[in-house]
Amino acid sequence: MYYAETMAALILRYPDIALPFLNSVFAAFTVNFGPSTVCFPHRDVKNLAFGWCAVTALGSYDWTKGGHLILWDLKLVVEFPPGCTILLPSAVMCHSNTPIQPNETRYSFAMYSAGGLFRWAEHGFMLEKVYQNTVEGLRDRLRQSMRWVRGLSLFSTISELRLGVFEGI
Repeated sequence: MYYAETMAALILRYPDIALPFLNSVFAAFTVNFGPSTVCFPHRDVKNLAFGWCAVTALGSYDWTKGGHLILWDLKLVVEFPPGCTILLPSAVMCHSNTPIQPNETRYSFAMYSAGGLFRWAEHGFMLEKVYQNTVEGLRDRLRQSMRWVRGLSLFSTISELRLGVFEGI
């Protein structure tokens, strides 16, 4: 909802902009055309820190031998077949993937939103330095330590996920 509401506010304010895809809450996407896309360990630090990035693997490769997704902070290596999508907090979680075999192809498609879009909307569509000099900006600086608490509260808890499974969601 946070993404949808923020993107709706941006579109209402700037009617000439459009999201890249209908029914998507993400503001941007990247296609890595390969033919054997490999990304080194990185964090997408410009994305919303507590937000999601949707990454889809595409191509023709043996996912048991290569193209694995590595989630460095979690110390996980995950088989990642073509056509699979993962949602991850790419701004704070270091991730990469392994090479594929010769004569195979691997591409990737990622959707994401820059954290600056959310700040822009939350700050009344003002530059950060202008916003910080407003009364609301001064109040906001006092609340900044609580921003992470709000961001973390948007994630599902283990209990909520368990309830969803047992209720047939």
